[in-house]
Amino acid sequence: MSPSSRPRPLLRPRLRPRQCLFWLWLLTLALLVLAVSGSRESQLRIGKAINIFLRYGYLGISMRVIPYNDSAESERWIFKEPTRNIYKNMSALAQSHEDNTPGIFHGDFHMEFCENRRQLFQAYFRDFTIDRLDKPWEAFTGGWFSDNAAKKLGINTSFIQGDYSYVLVRVVRFRETGKLNSEIPINQPLEPEVRERLQQFQVGNLTSAVRFMESFGTHYVNSYTTGNSLYQVFVYSRKNYKMIKDRVKSKGLNALSKLDLYNYFAPWFAEHLGQIRSASGNATVERWARRKLQYEYYVVKYVTLLKLHGNSTLLRSLDSLLGNDAILQLDLKAMNVAFRGYPEKERWFHEVLDNNMKLWELNMPLNHPSR
Repeated sequence: MSPSSRPRPLLRPRLRPRQCLFWLWLLTLALLVLAVSGSRESQLRIGKAINIFLRYGYLGISMRVIPYNDSAESERWIFKEPTRNIYKNMSALAQSHEDNTPGIFHGDFHMEFCENRRQLFQAYFRDFTIDRLDKPWEAFTGGWFSDNAAKKLGINTSFIQGDYSYVLVRVVRFRETGKLNSEIPINQPLEPEVRERLQQFQVGNLTSAVRFMESFGTHYVNSYTTGNSLYQVFVYSRKNYKMIKDRVKSKGLNALSKLDLYNYFAPWFAEHLGQIRSASGNATVERWARRKLQYEYYVVKYVTLLKLHGNSTLLRSLDSLLGNDAILQLDLKAMNVAFRGYPEKERWFHEVLDNNMKLWELNMPLNHPSR
């Protein structure tokens, strides 16, 4: 074959540097548009709305509030729930701050006395409020059966049943706090989709109300606090529980000696000492606790969170380990603010919301007689 008859290789056009930059910019813009065009996000931000019925009774699946599974350490999320923007320009109405001053433990140490397991669930979720819900902790614990409840709380299953009382001891490290400075103004501009749906909202039409909740949510984030915590559950007989509660109530926790504290929270006084757990399920922090918070009394060794009480050295060491991995406080307000210009629609929305909440509460396993 002669050189002139050989097939010539296809010539590929070469892009100049400016053309490369142009196409890279165009691709980046396209990706941004795709991201923005997705109407749902997963961010814990002031003013964003969520639909609590997506996970009602199981909100802990999508909010990092208590250890959920054994692989939690490799997962770096705090909030997975789909959220929506309802109003524009909400950043001007909100404030947030972080507590990161080195050498200072930004948190508190507290204990709560619980007559029974329901009070124990309530105590753990004390700082979680959901507007128009009398028992907000049930939105997180309604799906808890004895075995998984015990695992989350760090105690043996046999002690979540039966005639026992509990003391929840917790050390909390606050990182980031966000809240609305004041009530959302009535003239705050709504997102176009929300405004359009409000115009179409039909009083007396159940489907209209349910679809609004599915599209835009039932509640919005009014305030939140993130960080992490260590907690331990101590299980007592009724007699010993009453004794320690009366003693602490009469004298106060700070008036008790270290010897009294160690005696009241020791294996020979409590029926059972739970494991020290991290709210985020951080295995590194839990290993640190098992190593550093071990107490020895003669031949008896046990791990107790009480060793942190008043110990500034250990608290500073813990401060560097507890990250911004869990939600410690959350206040959700009902979406009535979006309906303030439409009083009849607002009443209908709340009627449907309240009825749905009551139905979901009644159907939660926690409320069944067998529980």
